[in-house]
Amino acid sequence: MASPARTLQPPFSFLLRLRKSYIVRRTLNAFFKVFLVTTLIFFLIRLMPASPVDVYINLLISQYGMPYEEARNMAAALFSLDLDAPLHLQYIDFLLNLLKGDLGISLVSRGTPVIQMIGRFLPWTLFSVGVAILLSFSVGMLLGMFMAYRRGSLLDTLLTTFASVMSSIPNYLVAILLLVFVGVQWQWVSIHAMRGSLSPGVVPGFNWTFISDALYHAALPIFTYFITTVGQWMLSMKSSTMSTLEEDYVTVARARGLPDRRIALMYVGRNASLPLFTQLALQIGFAAGAGLLIETFFVYQGVGKLLIDSINQRDYTVMQGCFLIITVMVIFANLFADLLYGRLDPRIRIVGGGS
Repeated sequence: MASPARTLQPPFSFLLRLRKSYIVRRTLNAFFKVFLVTTLIFFLIRLMPASPVDVYINLLISQYGMPYEEARNMAAALFSLDLDAPLHLQYIDFLLNLLKGDLGISLVSRGTPVIQMIGRFLPWTLFSVGVAILLSFSVGMLLGMFMAYRRGSLLDTLLTTFASVMSSIPNYLVAILLLVFVGVQWQWVSIHAMRGSLSPGVVPGFNWTFISDALYHAALPIFTYFITTVGQWMLSMKSSTMSTLEEDYVTVARARGLPDRRIALMYVGRNASLPLFTQLALQIGFAAGAGLLIETFFVYQGVGKLLIDSINQRDYTVMQGCFLIITVMVIFANLFADLLYGRLDPRIRIVGGGS
């Protein structure tokens, strides 16, 4: 007859292995980070110098000349959020609603759920930033590999200088230059016509009319993201390729008489691109927050512009929702990149019982 200790051993051993699992520990760590950052955001937002009620009162006084008491009574009737309640009670209500998937109702756009507003604006940000990241990643890898094979040449010097300069220029500065010169001084494009995410009357769908119009309105944000990120991919790929070219297996492949094209694609390019794929996963995680100023400058209807507008209007619930989405995407993109690298590179072995 088996002893009680042996009967209880398998479940406990399973839990012990689960606790030691690298994936489980990293996932729990990611959820803890989301909780910690969300808590900090909740309290930091409420430390801002003015509430949405104060902003609305000042708006009524400045634009309509209302007396303060009348404006205060109108604002009190408009906003249903009790901002005078203790912070810990507001925080508890926020967490309970968050567990139910409820991000609250916008304080400015009355009756509009925050999750609905984010769902309307987030796809446009993911579209513009996603297209730009894929373009800059692909072009940057090709040029970086070319620079490594032609290192020391005049073309390598020019491309390296270009990549260094463009990777050091802030994206919002490029956006301002495009507005001033391309849109105003030279008038190559109509900035007014390119505002927004779609032209009036265009219905979303899988057709060329919708796709071409969406690309037209997103052209300037996409170009800004592309030109300011392609440089870092070029430099990263060049450095990684030069390091890979010095590996022993590349020397052995050349000694075996393999064609240069096969060595470049199957040996050098494949291994040199592994670190860049993890960086790509991180870049995708930052996609939601990449267009804070760019979308505002170009009046592109993305989640970045939504966040800036909510900050100006002190719309607490929308601010919380936008920051939460950005936080979740960044943290779990970091987790995905960490796990992806172990899958892409068979030489990597995760310490601690995971694989």
